[in-house]
Amino acid sequence: MIKTEIESFVLVNQKGIFEKILSMAISVDDLQDQTRFRHLLTIPYSEIISFVLDYIRRKTSLTVFFWSVCLIFLGICAAIRIDIAGYFEFRKILTHTLLGSVIFPVLIIPVHEGLHIVPYFLLGARKIRIGMDLSQFIFYVTAHRHVVTPRIFRFVAIIPFIMISLTTLFLVLCLPGLWKWSLSLFLFVHATMCAGDFAMLNFYHINKSRKIYTWDDADQKEAYFYEEL
Repeated sequence: MIKTEIESFVLVNQKGIFEKILSMAISVDDLQDQTRFRHLLTIPYSEIISFVLDYIRRKTSLTVFFWSVCLIFLGICAAIRIDIAGYFEFRKILTHTLLGSVIFPVLIIPVHEGLHIVPYFLLGARKIRIGMDLSQFIFYVTAHRHVVTPRIFRFVAIIPFIMISLTTLFLVLCLPGLWKWSLSLFLFVHATMCAGDFAMLNFYHINKSRKIYTWDDADQKEAYFYEEL
């Protein structure tokens, strides 16, 4: 009985803390206060690829980490491909090559975007939208008019890379033969697909001395960044 009451007390207080955090969240209107915040940047969705290419090329410890991981994953692919040489028919190897380089990456897109959605939703965002721009070959998740702090943004951005990479690595270690090849190839391809997430993370990394808030207007298809003064 005492244990049940204690658990109930803890749950109620946790809920109260969570509600307090949400109630203290900064709104879009708050960001218009020029005594507290300064507008830094507006990125139209049509120019996202230019932004990504700019920041993924900027050399920082974060981009060195990202490209190093990609090279490690590519090395795993090469080692497995060499290991299976001569053991399987070329037709079967080609089939698994297509699985790893095309089919699995396409199938993982909704899962990847879904892993962006979950933390958004848990942290209070409700007007969440998924979109794509095939002219730039990008897919994205936005929380319409929901202000995001740097810490939350980093968490939302990195979750798909971590979860999918770790799961795939586990499968590469556990599954036999050609599945190792297709999944190791997918591991590398998916990592490169995360370049957009790491470009955004690099933007925050370069500006780590600033506290930058961001929000999206999904109707206008623009992202806005504000610095706390």
